[in-house]
Amino acid sequence: MKRFSKEETSWVFYDWGSSAYSIIISTAVFPIFYKNAATNAGVSSANSTAYLGYTIAIATFILALLGPILGTIADYQGYKKRFFSFFFVLGTGFTGILAFIPAEHWFLLLACYTLATIGFSGANIFYDAFLVDVTLESRMNRVSTRGFGLGYIGSTIPFILSIAIIFLAQNEFLPISAILASKIAFVITAVWWGIFAIPLFKYVHQRYYIQREPNPVFNSFKRLLSTLSEIRKHRALFLFLLAYFFYIDGVGTIITMSTAYGTDLGISSTNLLIVLLVTQVVAAPFAILYGKLSETFTGKKMLYVGIIVYMIVCIYAYFLESTLDFWILAMLVATSQGGIQALSRSYFAKLIPKEKANEFFGFYNIFGKFASIMGPLLVGMTAQITGNSSSGVFSLVILFIIGLFILMKVPEPKG
Repeated sequence: MKRFSKEETSWVFYDWGSSAYSIIISTAVFPIFYKNAATNAGVSSANSTAYLGYTIAIATFILALLGPILGTIADYQGYKKRFFSFFFVLGTGFTGILAFIPAEHWFLLLACYTLATIGFSGANIFYDAFLVDVTLESRMNRVSTRGFGLGYIGSTIPFILSIAIIFLAQNEFLPISAILASKIAFVITAVWWGIFAIPLFKYVHQRYYIQREPNPVFNSFKRLLSTLSEIRKHRALFLFLLAYFFYIDGVGTIITMSTAYGTDLGISSTNLLIVLLVTQVVAAPFAILYGKLSETFTGKKMLYVGIIVYMIVCIYAYFLESTLDFWILAMLVATSQGGIQALSRSYFAKLIPKEKANEFFGFYNIFGKFASIMGPLLVGMTAQITGNSSSGVFSLVILFIIGLFILMKVPEPKG
């Protein structure tokens, strides 16, 4: 990190902290905790997975509607960090509140999870937009992938601590229940996320902005309509967003529903947690590798690689039969999940005007979030219709095929 500036380092280390939410709440401990709570309440395995998918869809729909509007307002001087702070507090707050919800109230768990997800994803809109403020365009791929790489490494620390507490509780080495151990993991996540957000609050500032003017909300709506027209005029920008809409949907759905899928296949909670931990460790160097290779082969070609890997994942998932198969699937995901997300972020940042970064990242978010409605719904509906979660994952392959085809039509950024 010595080759990175103080602003770049502070920005990167927010990913180090917030990624704990991605693995512990979105992917590992909470889904298992929720699935057990729903099962104990008499909800079938397929239905509980479907309800989780519907919950993710609702949260992303709300944020998709708010993202462009708030992003447009945040382009005014001094507003970006205010909006970031609001969603950060919402996310960390409700992550902590999850620890105080009785396990039998699975519906209330999903409600608080919805608000925590809105906070986490909402903060990421403005966090992503800060990329243009902390580094040069020539360094965006490197800084963005370093953020994802360190995010995977940093998230393993609270994850290992959480797994250790849960394991010791399950085997009666600690005088607490497994339920309480999971709740402690939720508190650890909120605290870890909060601590490593401090450097960003201290050292990262909005350098590119629009001067404040009277009636900022009304004028923001006017600029929003103008940006919609502007996006249509910029062929590269529009095509990239369209491609991103499809392929990132598959990526996000696989990440958020992998644990529920593994549970449906009969894989034990212990094996799931170990697989997810190793996935985080493997994903870290591969995310950084994607950044380095993008300097030789371009970011767009590395996005091709990531999409093709995910297509293989979807096909392989359909034939999954054993824990070993799940391990192979997880390692395939680990090679590309950080790289494809990081390079998408930096590729988009190169296409947009920096002084309108929040506004354009609001649209980046809305395309990603509306896409994230489609994927979980597709998995949930297919799982309920067929009674087989593997069919739901396999259905995602069509999203990657469409995304790849459209991405091939996107010209490289001029820079």
